[in-house]
Amino acid sequence: MTDSYDDLLKKAYSHISEKSISSERFVVPEAKAYIEGKTTILENFAEIADKVRRDKDHLMKYILGELGTSGKIDGTRAIFNGKFEISLFRMIIKSYVDDYVICSECGKPDTRLVKDDRVLLLRCDACGGHRPVRKRKVRTEPVSENLEEGQVLDVEIQSLSKRGDGVVKMGRYIMYVANAKPGQSVKIKISRISGSIVFTERAE
Repeated sequence: MTDSYDDLLKKAYSHISEKSISSERFVVPEAKAYIEGKTTILENFAEIADKVRRDKDHLMKYILGELGTSGKIDGTRAIFNGKFEISLFRMIIKSYVDDYVICSECGKPDTRLVKDDRVLLLRCDACGGHRPVRKRKVRTEPVSENLEEGQVLDVEIQSLSKRGDGVVKMGRYIMYVANAKPGQSVKIKISRISGSIVFTERAE
């Protein structure tokens, strides 16, 4: 006995992930984090993982790798050893979404991670496109613990802050450079380090 059209349709839908309403309405919750003693708590970790529809352990492993620290999932929260600024979490989560969630073909979040002969692919259920998940470049920046006030560095501006300063992510630190634009290479001198925030001035 052959399957009816309805049965075939149900089987087809059982092999795809649930689609979001639209890419325009796909908004990842902003990270909510605070420092507690010598740790930083990402209090809406589970909410973020649920929104992007990714395994919590996978997201946690990614964040730990980017921060270069250790930590654990604690219920709906995630706890990280060390003191980190909330802007750093937001930058890391955006990178995760770009790499592991958003389809590069149609720009929609209706994707899933699949393995094909040991290659991790991002497969889109909205347009049928797929691509290998690009591997993150191995960091070549100086180790964060070696940063010192007065140190001179050559850096490349990665993004802009809300105030219009250039931003450079270096290990677990965020560095601000005045009057600099993304893609610009500048020589800076570290004037002050406060937690994971590095303030700079232009070097001669």
